[in-house]
Amino acid sequence: MEVLVFGRTGQVAVELARLLPGARFLGRDEADLGDPAACAAEVTRLRPGIVINAAAYTAVDQAEDDAETARRVNAAAPGAMAEAAATLGIPFLHLSTDYVFDGSPGRAWREDDPVGPLGVYGRTKLEGERLVAAAGGAHVILRTAWVFSAHGRNFVKTMLRLGRDRPVLRVVADQHGGPTPAADIAAALVTIARAFDAGRGQSGIFHFAGAPATTWAEFAAAIFGMAALPVRPAVEPIATQDYPTRARRPANSVLDCGRIARTYGIAQPDWRAGLRAVMRELEAGA
Repeated sequence: MEVLVFGRTGQVAVELARLLPGARFLGRDEADLGDPAACAAEVTRLRPGIVINAAAYTAVDQAEDDAETARRVNAAAPGAMAEAAATLGIPFLHLSTDYVFDGSPGRAWREDDPVGPLGVYGRTKLEGERLVAAAGGAHVILRTAWVFSAHGRNFVKTMLRLGRDRPVLRVVADQHGGPTPAADIAAALVTIARAFDAGRGQSGIFHFAGAPATTWAEFAAAIFGMAALPVRPAVEPIATQDYPTRARRPANSVLDCGRIARTYGIAQPDWRAGLRAVMRELEAGA
């Protein structure tokens, strides 16, 4: 199975490299997602067996003031990649986000629930989903949330950095979601890629996020409960309105992951187990 991955240094791309050492990974120096045509040309030139897009514009607040760049990277580029892949008959796997929903309280979001992004990031990711599907080829859009790992920028590393210097951290407690280990996302993508390689792949949108559902404040408390810090900081729960950001965040990011379990046999990961693995990796590299 010849795999082409867009992305090299992102959290999921790093984990994919561990699982797919023979894959071709394209970083920004080889495939700038700000140039959709160039990305499509790489698919046509390399003609792999499957394409995975693990790259995106993820600066949620910055996107509010840089909408055109976010749109090129999150929508136009994956759309162009998907068109090139469809022309060659190559399956295309694409990562998306819980931010396509408006975060209304209630049950976990299903794949066919109405979408309603709250900001530029979510709107551009939703447009990317639609362009990928419209390309007409075999494809999977994998929506995930609250990604963390031992590398890159993420909530776990931010909490550990701040926790070394502050006795109390004020963390939002009214946003709910499922933290998702990047390693499990990578494993899910590999499982799906192998299914397509074996002729058993099924196209569509699938949700994949960690369980059980939690809040940012509870997630932070779990991080500090596992961290090897001289003094464990206290977590003070606060409301979203007490921590204003440029872009609005969904209050409910919990994803129903039943479809991917039924279709591909991929179970929801327990984020607590993933967090323990990440903490061990961070401590080993300290």
